[in-house]
Amino acid sequence: MTNAALCLIGVGLTLLARQFVQEYDHFWLGFNGTSELSAILYVAAVAIVMTQPANRATLWIVLGFAVAMRAMTVFADPFTSSDIYRYVWDGIVQHAHINPYRYVPGNAALTFLRAPHQEIFDNINRRDYARTIYPPVAQIIYWAVTFFSPTVTAMKVAMFGFECVTATALLALLKLMGRSRVEILLYAWCPLLVWEIGDGGHIDAAIMAFVALALLFRFRNKPWLVGLFLGAAVMTKFYPLVLFPALWQRKDWKMPAVMVAMAAAGYAIYSSVGMLVFGFAGGYAKEEGIETGTRYFLLELVQHVRGLRGVPVGAFLVFCGAIFVALMVWAWTKATVELRSIPHPFANARKDGPPEFVKVAMAFAFALMLLFSPHYPWYIVWLIPFFTLVPNLPVLVYLMMFFYMFTTPLADGTIPNMFIVNKILYGAVLVAWMVSLVLKRWPVGRWFVSAERQA
Repeated sequence: MTNAALCLIGVGLTLLARQFVQEYDHFWLGFNGTSELSAILYVAAVAIVMTQPANRATLWIVLGFAVAMRAMTVFADPFTSSDIYRYVWDGIVQHAHINPYRYVPGNAALTFLRAPHQEIFDNINRRDYARTIYPPVAQIIYWAVTFFSPTVTAMKVAMFGFECVTATALLALLKLMGRSRVEILLYAWCPLLVWEIGDGGHIDAAIMAFVALALLFRFRNKPWLVGLFLGAAVMTKFYPLVLFPALWQRKDWKMPAVMVAMAAAGYAIYSSVGMLVFGFAGGYAKEEGIETGTRYFLLELVQHVRGLRGVPVGAFLVFCGAIFVALMVWAWTKATVELRSIPHPFANARKDGPPEFVKVAMAFAFALMLLFSPHYPWYIVWLIPFFTLVPNLPVLVYLMMFFYMFTTPLADGTIPNMFIVNKILYGAVLVAWMVSLVLKRWPVGRWFVSAERQA
């Protein structure tokens, strides 16, 4: 019955992935209708795999439909974002033996590259004023992919490859934690990934792969490999640096040393342009309201309170710093169990939930998203591996409400409407957190768990 139910839901999610692509050209369900139905089916599938028995065939059903969902989008033109065209362009520029940080795409010095790749150039966003913003590891990925084929399809296939790495690492972690590998469904069937990685081809797929590998090797007590993969994640996009306190072990020098060496080597490769190696980072911070504070929902919420309208951005950033300091104290006091290398997949598997460092890492990642309120769905996909390892209601609600709300007409980018979107989103997360506290006190959810799963 579990397999039959998952097959029906898998067919539904695959058809909805196809419908997402069809909505490019004609309106039937609408993007918000498609996302709403996808979210409902995904939550139903999560409930099934977390409560009902499974067998060997269940895992193959989960993985098979995961591939089918992405097949619906990976060969279609990207629609929700044009970032992938910049990825391909940066790779093309590097194969012309030009530093990708040196020129904006519209610079006359790169005119000779346009004609052979006109479609790529025409779809680059900010091409006339913004140098590339992506750090060195991201640039190396772009170079490697375009070595084989300087096309959007090749880049999307590469991101699918990173997803396979993430899934493999998560399967290993689930097994080491004594959990059912079928729970990989929490990652593999998430419709947010199908849209933002399968269709958008975002480089965040590489970040998820590197973070998942860092978690796996932290579990296996391999600090230099933790540093290697966490450093790769940070040098792809900077925000995974927030995970450092959660994954660092006291008195360990290998992990930070490897991370510093990676950063130094990465920037040395592209250092011929001097300070331009930091690209459009400063301009992006201004453009997205990071400096002015207009992108911080919690700050804006406080400023709507009478008498607190003059709260400055600096005060909010101090508050954020205090939150992260508190999380660091928690990380270094609660995560006291140092896991040794595990000789057998089930040896020393924890029966009381995931290791402390995984919980702490998820707390850092979730806090970063809540405090800095990203406006783009692909920024939150890196929470999905954490949700797979530490299933909980607040993160599930955050992922699905973000996914749905940012496909509605309210998500038009205007400040008043985005404030409404975030009020609904954060309100839903608050309610989910309160419900989770009630369920922790009175675990009525166990009534729905089959006897086989309980055993």
